[in-house]
Parts: sequence; C-alpha cells; structure tokens
Amino acid sequence: PFPLYGGLKMKQYLFRNDYSFGAHPKVLEALAATNLEGNPGYGDDPYCARAAGLIRRLCASNAQVEFLTGGTQVNFTAIAAFLRPWEGVICAASGHINGHEAGAVEATGHKLICLPAGRDGKLTPAAVAAAVKEYESPHVVRPGLAYISQATENGAVYTKAELEALSDTCMEHQLLLYVDGARLGCALASEICDVTLSDLARLTDAFTIGGTKNGALMGEALVINNPALGKNFFRLKKQRGGVLAKGWLLGVQFEALLSGGLYFDLAAHANRMAGILQQGLVDLGLELYVLSATNQVFVSLDDALLPALEKLAAWEVWCKEDESRTVVRFVTCFQTSEEEVRGFLQELARLL
Repeated sequence: PFPLYGGLKMKQYLFRNDYSFGAHPKVLEALAATNLEGNPGYGDDPYCARAAGLIRRLCASNAQVEFLTGGTQVNFTAIAAFLRPWEGVICAASGHINGHEAGAVEATGHKLICLPAGRDGKLTPAAVAAAVKEYESPHVVRPGLAYISQATENGAVYTKAELEALSDTCMEHQLLLYVDGARLGCALASEICDVTLSDLARLTDAFTIGGTKNGALMGEALVINNPALGKNFFRLKKQRGGVLAKGWLLGVQFEALLSGGLYFDLAAHANRMAGILQQGLVDLGLELYVLSATNQVFVSLDDALLPALEKLAAWEVWCKEDESRTVVRFVTCFQTSEEEVRGFLQELARLL
C-alpha cells in the first residue's frame, strides 16, 4: 500500500526521529542566497560572526561560541578539550555520550562514570556527590565534569532549581558542568520549562545549542561560558576533525534560525505535535513509559502489536519493558503536521 523508493517501503507516518527531514525552507533559502558569494573558510566569515553575536545576546554574556557539525563530534571534542588526561565524566547511564556515541568520549581517554537514573533520565546532585566520594582514591580517575542533557534522552526537562542545585554541587566539588543541548530548543520551548539561555550561560561551564534536530541541515553551536576552557580550543577542534572548511554554512543556518525566533517557533511546534500525539495515545488506553514534556513520546506496547505498527509508521524501539512488552519512541519535528498526527492516531485506533 505504500510507494517504493529505492526498494524501501516508505511509511505513511514518519515519527522515527527529528532529523529525518532536511532543513526548514527558510534555512535552505538562506543557504541558497549565499551559495556563490565566495566566503572565507574555517568559520572566519561574517555569518559565523553574526550568529555567534546573536547567541551571545540571547545568553546575555560574552561567551565564546564555536560551531561544529554534529552532536557526537561536539561532545567528544569539548570534553577532550576541557579535561585533563586523568579526569573522567559523571553522567547518567542513559546519557547520550554513554548510550549512543560508540565510546567516542572514552576513545579520547576519558572514562565515563555512569550513574543509574530514573525514567526521566536526570542526574541528581546527591548522585554526583556520591560519585565524587567513590572516586577519591588517587589510583582511579578523578571526576572532572558532570554531563547532562537538556532535554534528557527520555524527554524530561531540568527546571531552573534543579540546574542551580547541580551547578552548586559541581562548584562545591570542583567539577565542570556541561549541558548537551542537542534538543535544547524543545526543552526551552516546553511549557514546563523555566530555564532560559541566560540561565544556562550563568550556571554552566559550557553547553550546546542543537541545530541538527531543530531545523538545520546540520550544525551544533558550543557555548563556552568559562573563559579558562576556551584557550586553544580551535586547535583541538581542528585536530579532532571538527573544523568545517566551508564553515560559513553553519553560520548561515544558525543566523537564519535565531533571527526572529524561528528556532524557538520550530521547537514549540514540535512540542505541540508531540503533546497531541501523547494525549491521543493515552486516550486510546495505551500506557506511557514516561510523561514527556518535549518532542519525544514513549509508549509501552504489547509485542503482538508491533508488526502491524511497523507497516503503519516509522518509529524506534526504545527498550524492552518485559518479556512481552516493548517501549516504542515516537518523535515529532518542525515538519510534523497536526493532520499527520491525528491521521496516525485514527489508523492506530483501528489496530487496537
């Protein structure tokens, strides 16, 4: 019933992830308009300069801004730059650097100290303090940095109070606080979020603003708030393959996204579509694995339903809940329409 492209059956409803589509049309228009200008390379161009200036104004700070192409790349490059060889990273076991990056951080020589986290995927101050105490011996790595995601891999959002408590704990134990913002747009646009970019600039040593999952073809902005961490960063970024020769392509995209608030409009739209989907699943009597406040929706399904669901839509298996049930993840994005969401729910209702 579905058209064939390259031998693959295309699904009617696409909820696999928030990077299944290219870029928002306004981003493509900006790229096309600058295509044959002839700009300086390696990020030394007016577009990167203006995009960095926009980020600094939004953060109300003088932070150093570096542009890289992808989330894994920016995470392992930043952590390698910020830590000494004998230092490790405290993170939730569900954190992206542990579960989805093929050991990239550890390949740079920095051990991940993975802590259990609840279904929300959050790291707590108590857990961080306990990890520091456990690694006091000079015969083991010293925890040097705490890593969190905003939003978490399970769609949860850190509140300002939670972020302030983590920041205080990190300062008390001489840890850096680094925030992976691959889905920062959806976190900040969430109705329950009281954190702003200026809060992140004030409370963290560095954080990222993800473009790949929110309207850009590719691109992540690293915001370095601690001046001590920025010296010679470009050299390490170059060494790790993180300097794009045609660097203006990143600056153009972030300028297009951040000018006029498009970045936050796209994230808010993705959140709204996820909210409709999540409530619709509940209305159908299905069990949520976790209540998400952002653009990822997690539902626990009987395994017997999965073959039919696979024919209907594109989605991802998140984890096994037990021998007969699987947690499935649906993700919305700037391209997701309300018609698509409601159409999927109607089709799903026929399967139940």
